[in-house]
Amino acid sequence: MGKFPESGILVEAEEFDDFGGWVLDSQFDLEMGSPYLLAHGNGRPVTDATTVISIPEAAKYNVWVRAKDWVPGHHPGRFTLAVNGNTLSAVFGANDQDWSWQFGGNMELPLGEIKLALHDLTGFCGRCDAIFFSRDDVAPPQATDEAARAWRRKLRGLPQDPVSMGTFDLVVIGGGVPGVAAALTAARLGERVALVHDRPYLGGNASVEIGLRPRGVTGPLIDELSQRKPDGDLYASQLLDAEANATVFLEHAVYNVVQRNSTIISVDARHARSGREVRLAAPIFIDCSGRAIVGLLSGAETLFGQESQSEYGEKLAPADGNSMHHGNTVFFRTRMARSPVAFPHVPWATEVAKDFSDLGGQLTKPGIENGPGPAVAPSFVSEPNVPRRMTRPLTHFWEYGQWLDPYTQGEHIRDFLLRAIYGTFSNIKTMDPCTYANLEFDWVAYVPAQGEFRRYKGDYVLTENDIRNHKRFHDAVVQNEGAFCLHYPGDKKYDFRLKWWEWDERDGKPYDIPFRCLYSVNVSNLMMAGKHMSATHVASSNTKFMGNGGQHAIATAAAAHLCKKYSTTPRGVHETHLSELQRIVATITGTDCSYPRSHL
Repeated sequence: MGKFPESGILVEAEEFDDFGGWVLDSQFDLEMGSPYLLAHGNGRPVTDATTVISIPEAAKYNVWVRAKDWVPGHHPGRFTLAVNGNTLSAVFGANDQDWSWQFGGNMELPLGEIKLALHDLTGFCGRCDAIFFSRDDVAPPQATDEAARAWRRKLRGLPQDPVSMGTFDLVVIGGGVPGVAAALTAARLGERVALVHDRPYLGGNASVEIGLRPRGVTGPLIDELSQRKPDGDLYASQLLDAEANATVFLEHAVYNVVQRNSTIISVDARHARSGREVRLAAPIFIDCSGRAIVGLLSGAETLFGQESQSEYGEKLAPADGNSMHHGNTVFFRTRMARSPVAFPHVPWATEVAKDFSDLGGQLTKPGIENGPGPAVAPSFVSEPNVPRRMTRPLTHFWEYGQWLDPYTQGEHIRDFLLRAIYGTFSNIKTMDPCTYANLEFDWVAYVPAQGEFRRYKGDYVLTENDIRNHKRFHDAVVQNEGAFCLHYPGDKKYDFRLKWWEWDERDGKPYDIPFRCLYSVNVSNLMMAGKHMSATHVASSNTKFMGNGGQHAIATAAAAHLCKKYSTTPRGVHETHLSELQRIVATITGTDCSYPRSHL
């Protein structure tokens, strides 16, 4: 493992006994190397995160803290570390560096238990990954490669190889609406299914962490799983808990696949809190992550960005293809308090927001977006010739990252949007202090809603023309509906706002999805459902709706059932058992997609 410390005490922030007001942020593990604690207080310092550890030998220890200064030069995420009530002099998150181990000094520690406390100084997203106590002068590894992970596993007493969880009939990756639909369908068809999801709540963009409502074709199953409890959480977890055939692995991120030639044997997933790594084997896998993560790990062929008009003859496509994709959105909600509420000076945020002063486009509550918000005219109008529709209070107008890599720059994309929101909030309170003296944040998400960016390539690629012309497919399995919903970035002044939004309702009628769009062209036992199904960028702007993705999921789960029944692959189901697949799916969705149809 190179010149890494051979011994020491590694304290992972995600294993603290009490998070206090900090939250566990695990969404960028594959990007920056670990889950971490986030002081997400929207400008109000959060309560301390605390834990108790055991010191095996009284001695002088060097103290290292892995943190990030997320806006260098401004240091909005500052925090300190206290040991047994004694605060180290070092301030973390203020060294102008990205994720790095910062030396915090040395101190005498007694034998036995000591208490650690992370103390937030700002309320603006201070972040701590881990603390390391060492008796030698070798710094912890700054890299986030496999060698660094092996070093962490060793110090945490974790096995170096994933622990087998056994073999399932089906493994579903991603617990959004499509993933839950796939798992429920498979379980109800009698298959032993594992659902692997990297968040603590099911639902993806519809979860209580984000709050969108499913659009497109919903149907009985999607309506059932997307009902909300009083706290906004979906009933999805309750439904899966009731299925004896379903095993749910929450807060587990898939990071590796084991393959034999073009066949996936198993996937490896890491638990956010414990660091435990597990291996799940199955004959069939369905990727519902929305990120095509299994495809990237397995070498499946994928599509990225916008295709040119000439490639598929799509009128909504650009003349020249490019790498632009849909971006991410951070949801938020404000309210008026009963008395004035102070808000800190945030130059690091207003340098992003500039003079933007329109907080429209709020999440009113989970399931109800596009809510109005405070605005101070006229500076909220982005350009003199902006179309009237672009000034509407639509949630998705807050969008960023369309030209960035969501796999390696996801944290930056989220942070940039937070700066835009905080800066706009500050502008409104500053521009009209009398009206908005009592304005405060009710809630700001730290998990962004993700748009479409990478799609699988299947045996068939669905196009805009297929949808517009209602092309008949011999292997149609489900129907989708909705408008073409294309987001275009590039507002000249406010780069966190859309420049243009295409909402083309075409004829409004449902259209068919062929089964060939739901399995990989080159990985024999991999299917996909949701916004990364096999479609062009334009077509996927319609198929991406969560209700639509749920329909894909039902079809893929039914296909997995037939794969087991006949010991075949998804392509084998298409070639030999298509009519049976269509019958099974029709009984679940209530829509017969086989031809001929009496209504055509």
